[in-house]
Amino acid sequence: MLQPKLKVAVDYEKCHPEGCDSGVCAAVLECPTKLWKQEEPYDLPYPIAGFCQDCAICVEACPLKAIKML
Repeated sequence: MLQPKLKVAVDYEKCHPEGCDSGVCAAVLECPTKLWKQEEPYDLPYPIAGFCQDCAICVEACPLKAIKML
């Protein structure tokens, strides 16, 4: 049986970029395919939907535990 593809999700109630170094999201920095975007430091980050490789590196990188795979 095929498993459904996991999707990355951000809990924006937990996401506070000021908790990351210089306001730059740790997930943005760690994504190996650079599919996370953050317009400016301290802005909320977001993944590029549909292109995520489901590696979950962003989940481990987030110090605030605001990212999950669903």
